[in-house]
Amino acid sequence: MTLLKAVRLALTELADPARAEGMRSYMKSEMPFLGVTAVPRRAALRRVFAEHRLDSAPEWRRAVLALWREAEYREERYAAIELSAHRFYRSWQTLYTIPMYEEMIVTGAWWDLVDDIAVHRIGTLLRLYPESMRRLALEWAHDPDLWKRRTAILCQNSFKDRTDVHLLYACIEPSLSDTDFFARKAIGWALREYAKTNPQEVLRYVKHQGISGLSRREALRNIPGDV
Repeated sequence: MTLLKAVRLALTELADPARAEGMRSYMKSEMPFLGVTAVPRRAALRRVFAEHRLDSAPEWRRAVLALWREAEYREERYAAIELSAHRFYRSWQTLYTIPMYEEMIVTGAWWDLVDDIAVHRIGTLLRLYPESMRRLALEWAHDPDLWKRRTAILCQNSFKDRTDVHLLYACIEPSLSDTDFFARKAIGWALREYAKTNPQEVLRYVKHQGISGLSRREALRNIPGDV
């Protein structure tokens, strides 16, 4: 049995139709859900991935994209995201994976599919290849595609005191005039994460930039005091 078939079988066995429509409605998804929640889904996928080891980086990338492109249910796309980060294939997180992640970001085009890739896949590559990925983040920050811009804004969310604040601001600034909720939310979230390390700098930034009310509220959510 192929990995793709094994993933589909494992998810189908866990399907809960009573949950499926509520999950679809909450996520505003055109793609249907099987109704499989995160904990049993991840446990089943760990077993499947252990039983179907992939032998090369190209084979792994093909498997991720097959799961993604051929998905009939949203949980299959979640499976593709989890396969893309599996510990077996950690050493294959290289610049060669960028086209794969770019496709997933652009075609996923919703926060539940994009944000994990932004923070934990593109962010990982930024740590590993700072010069190349810095250029890519700046390019994506100016892209017409909202979700590539959101990815550029969020990719340092786990960096804490290693955040390149100049890069963060350079990725935020092209989207400051964007009225889209997901652009404004991303700006606020990224600033809120950096505020855990440097709250005074975030306070300074939001006071001197043309930042939306939503972004400002998100950025300052965990900073005490009258701001």
